[in-house]
Amino acid sequence: KRLRKEMKILIIEDETELANSMAEFLRSENYLCEQANDYETAMDKVVSHDYDCILLDISLPGGSGLQLLQELKRIGKTNGVIIVSAKNSIDDKVIGLNLGADDYLAKPFHMAELIARVQAIIRRRQFSGSNIVEFNEIRIDTAAKSITVHDKPVVVTRKEFDLLLFLVANKDRVVSKNAIAENLTGDDADFMDNFDFIYTHMKNLKKKLADGGCADYIKTVYGLGYKFTA
Repeated sequence: KRLRKEMKILIIEDETELANSMAEFLRSENYLCEQANDYETAMDKVVSHDYDCILLDISLPGGSGLQLLQELKRIGKTNGVIIVSAKNSIDDKVIGLNLGADDYLAKPFHMAELIARVQAIIRRRQFSGSNIVEFNEIRIDTAAKSITVHDKPVVVTRKEFDLLLFLVANKDRVVSKNAIAENLTGDDADFMDNFDFIYTHMKNLKKKLADGGCADYIKTVYGLGYKFTA
């Protein structure tokens, strides 16, 4: 149903119930999840595996999440860390961010907020933290929300911009209409009656790119969705 098949997340959290519900929610969004409930297990996992995102509690049995963060920084693996902590103290937050964490989420939080933060981190990592995404003659500036083809601007709506960025981020993979709808509206697409609006945005985007002299990279995969491919 969703498309983030191979994104791997490590939840480092000693409150078992919270860790389990975080994992359950993330799995329902098709993320792969692993859990560590204490410092030693967490250290073992982060040293021997790579994760797309690490959700890190500060206070752990056997050590501090900040120590773990220091170790991650030492081995060059700080990208993709979100500190999740009940200690909503400014000190922890500042130390954590200085040690290379990407974000800070204070407990209690809504699961929807957690997912949004995780997605933002993963998206940033996919584009190596750069605001410029390039694919052949297409250049997307995620900060300016602008698109150029052969160095000439292509004027698009916000939805068309989001659509192209989403397709490029998932290039060579079939993305379902469901996933596209969710990305464009931020809502759960399961409740939508039809996806006509996607077809309209897609048609307009393809026309604008073609008018700008862009090759046709957006393929319709009948019955499944769309694929962005050279």
